[in-house]
Amino acid sequence: MRAVDTKISNDVRMRGFTHRTEVHSALAWVDTSTAQRLSGETITLEQASDRVLFEQVIAPISVPEFDRSAMDGYALRGNDTTGAGDYNPLEFPVMGHAWPGRPFDGHIPAGAAIRIMTGAPVPQGLDSVVPAEYATEQDGRIAITQAVAPGQHVGHVGEDIARGSAVLNADRRLRPQDLGLVASLGLSQLQVVRQPRVRLLVTGNEVRAPGTAKSAYEIYDANSMTLRGLLERDGAVLESHQRLGDDPQIIEQALSAPGADVILLSGGSSVGAEDHAPRLLEKLGELAIHGVAMRPSSPAGMGRIGDALVFLLPGNPVSCLCAYDFFAGRAIRRMGGRPTEWPYPAQRAIVARKIVSQVGRVDYVRIKLGVDGVEPLALSGASMLSTTTRADGFVVAPAESEGFGPGSEVTVYLYERP
Repeated sequence: MRAVDTKISNDVRMRGFTHRTEVHSALAWVDTSTAQRLSGETITLEQASDRVLFEQVIAPISVPEFDRSAMDGYALRGNDTTGAGDYNPLEFPVMGHAWPGRPFDGHIPAGAAIRIMTGAPVPQGLDSVVPAEYATEQDGRIAITQAVAPGQHVGHVGEDIARGSAVLNADRRLRPQDLGLVASLGLSQLQVVRQPRVRLLVTGNEVRAPGTAKSAYEIYDANSMTLRGLLERDGAVLESHQRLGDDPQIIEQALSAPGADVILLSGGSSVGAEDHAPRLLEKLGELAIHGVAMRPSSPAGMGRIGDALVFLLPGNPVSCLCAYDFFAGRAIRRMGGRPTEWPYPAQRAIVARKIVSQVGRVDYVRIKLGVDGVEPLALSGASMLSTTTRADGFVVAPAESEGFGPGSEVTVYLYERP
């Protein structure tokens, strides 16, 4: 008697999904798979804007490294100015001049002063600066009309940054002022988290590149442009961008080639006869999830080939955007040391017209913000990319919800850049 094959096939082509993974379980897989950020790399300071620090920055010098003037004026001993005022000007001989980078070289006796500019070294023995507006110079002498305390208008050694102190912590996303601070320490390079290398693969015999000729029944590739912008936003580097058609051998070669940390495959993830991606991912590595309980993006999948994470993004443009934002973008941000949360501005708003959802499924609802509050723009139409350009943002209806009635308060994620 022939043995019965009891293995259950994961090939859903022309069969449909019998099971869909809940969104929270898919997110947990993403987080577990990206628990460790990528390794560090050394780059120049000029390249470091918006990058993520890999290690703490320790100050190799103090800032300032010398006592320096905080004002244009006259440096002297603060105790010598006691009693100075409009009706009691005090006079001092001026012994010389101190410029930034050119300190006064000489001895300054008690009861004397020097001209000094902002940022210039304060000579040893002097401890205060009288601002120029409170001093009148004539014939090599000044008359001052304001007393200054010892240390006043002087920046002291290490007052801004102490040598050996931690000035920036690891995992910090570098802002322009951060780079200025690092430059003030004399550092020209930084260790930053390596940017995830992402391979973008687009399937579909009917897909053509924008700007090329096509037949009446072919379509232009919109997903690539959407995904490239999202990858740049999330700090990734595009390792390669390939349009592959539907030949499974060509798709397999593109998936199995080394060099990427993340592979995004657009199209071919559903249940059609030419949706080869899930079967190929399972063959080459691990198909961890295929089919997610959400709308749109239910055919999304994810897994790994070697050390590379692979995300199967539906071909419909809104589904592709949604699946990227929920799963692939989250993984890329985590790998690159960036915050896990969506990089969309969020605000609370009141629902003006009912948002319908279904228990057991997460809904990504495009919305408009009107004078009366939030109104759903589209609850379906995963191929209608224009709904995302006409929408102000989106609302997420959780799996345990039947939607939101008028008067409910919801969180709106705005498509505009923060």
